[in-house]
Amino acid sequence: MNRVLIGIRGEPTPEGMERILAALRGLEGVQTAQATGPAQLLVEYDPQALTVMDLIRTIREEGFLAGML
Repeated sequence: MNRVLIGIRGEPTPEGMERILAALRGLEGVQTAQATGPAQLLVEYDPQALTVMDLIRTIREEGFLAGML
């Protein structure tokens, strides 16, 4: 498993952050996704199933800009 810290542009509302976390947790290959700050996420994922870009793309599909920290 790999871990990546992802920053969300701006500061999502608590509801927005829950939407992002739910979308990430719904991906096959994501073991954990948790908020580590108001606009930061720590995601543990299987690199055989997903790339960091897959994670970022999922966040963008929820309407937020994101990038690796």
